Amino acid sequence: MKIILTINSGSSSLKACLFTREGERRSFRYEGLGDNHPAAFDALISDLGGALPDAIGHRFVHGGDVNDAARLLDAEEFARLEGIVLLAPLHMPGNLHGARLCGERFNAPQVACFDTAFHTTLPEIAQRLPIPREYGLRRYGFHGLNYAHVAHSLPALIGDAARGRIIVAHLGSGASLCLLDDLKSVDTTMGYTPAGGIVMATRSGDLDPGVMLELATRHDTSELSNLVYHNMGLIALSEGESGDMAALLESGSKPARLAVDIFCREVRAAIGALAAKAGGVDALVFTAGIGEHAADVRATICEPLGFLGFKLDSAANRAHATRIEAGDTKPILIVPADEETVIRDLTGVLTSPAR
Repeated sequence: MKIILTINSGSSSLKACLFTREGERRSFRYEGLGDNHPAAFDALISDLGGALPDAIGHRFVHGGDVNDAARLLDAEEFARLEGIVLLAPLHMPGNLHGARLCGERFNAPQVACFDTAFHTTLPEIAQRLPIPREYGLRRYGFHGLNYAHVAHSLPALIGDAARGRIIVAHLGSGASLCLLDDLKSVDTTMGYTPAGGIVMATRSGDLDPGVMLELATRHDTSELSNLVYHNMGLIALSEGESGDMAALLESGSKPARLAVDIFCREVRAAIGALAAKAGGVDALVFTAGIGEHAADVRATICEPLGFLGFKLDSAANRAHATRIEAGDTKPILIVPADEETVIRDLTGVLTSPAR
């Protein structure tokens, strides 16, 4: 087995995971980096304690129009990815910066693994946006590395039911939902960029286009981009209190409660919309930070969903159990996010000697 290092380099944080030949998994996290990513990578090298990777896999939020789940990061691929930064300006610069810094510090092949790739199975009816085709804009979908992990995990958890109509709610600081059919993505809430869909920590999700036109009269492009990616969503709804769900749940303020209620309402609405598109739903899955750890959010989301056949077991929900549905109602699951294992597997395949 190879030693594989996985990297998720964001705008202000670095998450890494080392998979050893013996099957050990070591995780590392560095927060609040600002412009000091080089120091974080130097700290990572120190924390690795002399362990050197045979290959490095990177999470890239956007892969553009390619159908590949992953690609070797050579000069040509670097240039291609640099050309699509505007598709995910909150994430792609950090993704690219992390790959460059790894290239300077490790003598190992690097692989870009794309969050958009899982959604290449979207049918045209889900991909197409209601704008003239000549603009070349479409729904891409995101969080695909974790959706791939969830899809891989479901058969062992619910058997043949996994191949039915499953709604997966990836709820974190970035949030989206995905409709699976036969373990493939057939619809998702995020669209052309990771700014769309349901409300998020600092992103609004979908807005009336007229709102954006009005905001464009008040801000230049740079200001508007900063507003869209950093100053909307939960932080705006809570009147600047926080974009962090845990902090909002702990707060007793009216704006914080409103922000939480709007988030839960939008998730419910998305579940209902996806169920209507599919003609029904067979199971519901929660994943990612909020989805895995916020029992109150799960309860608020699920409370009105009895008409779809979903009812929570309160004790199981509070215990964050894998199965949290009540009695013989439809399955409701918590599946911990794990992009790293998917990145490891993709990286191992692309850097194998047989290729």
